[in-house]
Amino acid sequence: MVHDDNPTPPKKSILSPKRLALLASVAALGGAVLIGGPGNVNFADVLGGTQVARAAEPANPVSAKHIQAPVGFADLVAKVKPAVISVRVEIEESMTGSGVSDMQNNQLPPQLRRFFQQFGQQFGLPNTPSMPHGKEMITGLGSGFFISPDGYAVTNNHVVAHAKTVQVKTDDGHTYKAKVIGTDPKTDLALIKVDADTTFPYVKFADTPPRIGDWVVAVGNPFGLSSTVTAGIVSATGRDIGGNSYDDYIQIDAPINKGNSGGPAFNTNGEVIGVNTAIFSPSGGSVGIGFDIPAKTVKLVVAQLKAHGYVNHAYLGVKIQTVNGGIADSLGMKEPHGAIVAQIMPGTPAANAGLKVGDVITAVNGNAVKDSRDLARTIGMMAPKSQVKLTVRHDGQTKTVEVTLGKSPQQHQTAKADENQKQASNGLPKLGLTLAPASDVAGAGGQGVAVVNVDPGGPAAARGFKAGDIILDVGGHTVANPSQVQKAMKEARDNGKQHVLMRVKAPDGTRFVAVPVGKA
Repeated sequence: MVHDDNPTPPKKSILSPKRLALLASVAALGGAVLIGGPGNVNFADVLGGTQVARAAEPANPVSAKHIQAPVGFADLVAKVKPAVISVRVEIEESMTGSGVSDMQNNQLPPQLRRFFQQFGQQFGLPNTPSMPHGKEMITGLGSGFFISPDGYAVTNNHVVAHAKTVQVKTDDGHTYKAKVIGTDPKTDLALIKVDADTTFPYVKFADTPPRIGDWVVAVGNPFGLSSTVTAGIVSATGRDIGGNSYDDYIQIDAPINKGNSGGPAFNTNGEVIGVNTAIFSPSGGSVGIGFDIPAKTVKLVVAQLKAHGYVNHAYLGVKIQTVNGGIADSLGMKEPHGAIVAQIMPGTPAANAGLKVGDVITAVNGNAVKDSRDLARTIGMMAPKSQVKLTVRHDGQTKTVEVTLGKSPQQHQTAKADENQKQASNGLPKLGLTLAPASDVAGAGGQGVAVVNVDPGGPAAARGFKAGDIILDVGGHTVANPSQVQKAMKEARDNGKQHVLMRVKAPDGTRFVAVPVGKA
């Protein structure tokens, strides 16, 4: 800024009586001004005839009691807020060098992160840099909402994943233990259950999707501030944020932050239109771009979680790609749309239905397919054994192909592995391995027990186990399923051994690994 030590004295404004009368008449309009841009107001038009007289002396003055208050959301919030819960989980996490776990650190706003890192030890706060490294039970916070009076509630998978304990706090301040009924990482949804001798308030899902511009009210637990209410509008629908092939998010501008995850977004009828799941935020806080899982997706997933504890996504058995302008032109299509079949896996529903490489799938059950992601999302959100009619363009001709969808092989393997892992551990230490019979895992060779997943913080990872390894024998005993692995480990422990020898086949060769079995 430039300061002038000798500013020019302001010129006096001398107004003629005629101009003063003009300005007084404008003031009498009470703020009614023609909008035509600065300096472009035509005062002659504004001040013409009796219009000024009516504005200056209104026939019916408006009193305060005649002013209608703006419509708010208080009645709506009073109706739905009792069904919204805070979800608190305990998770075992490794401590970082700063003494605050990665999960905790990510949940804090930037200024609090810096506070913990710089002043935590000085104020004697827990998890400060003076504490040793190792495993620590930390607390994670999220949101959820009851969907039935008997205590079933919805939240995000990433809120309860790996949780040792789950607690929910209701709007009236009561705290209950909850158990995880099932989770679906693909859609980031989870179903939890509170068992209590009471009836819980609950909310229902909307049957129709929201329109862009509709009001939306979000209720949740941002940064641990329970029962926080924010409002906005639906900004967009059908958003793909690059998470997976099931992305179909509703974008809202009602402010949501960390801790809102798993909470509901309501329409003005008090129905849930979506589950708050993610935000776009360069700073870590709300910038008015939030993403919700649509109610139609939530209803399908929750139904399967309640029935089975997991979700079986349907499977067609093709590799596809989007029809772009060049592909459309080469196939004689007027406009690019649909998904072209690039590969068909043998023995799959697509192969059995007679689909061919080069076919373009343009619709499912009469609903147009926009691109390959749209097709994958549509099929994936159906249940196995569903019968669908595909509209297919083949050699320039359009035909209908009926297909009975199958179960995703990967989903099938994971479900079997999870079921095997539910067997009693017989008091043996957890190795951090998810196992499945090699015969159930594609490419595993059929012999031994396949390692499906490895916990990076578990004892098995420290001993070099990787997903894809095959356990051939344990303690000299050939194994074919996870229960035989458990049995051989128990036998070694009962014989007074603290380790058992496993023979493991990996891509780079076969080796022996000594694995702890604990004390008898």
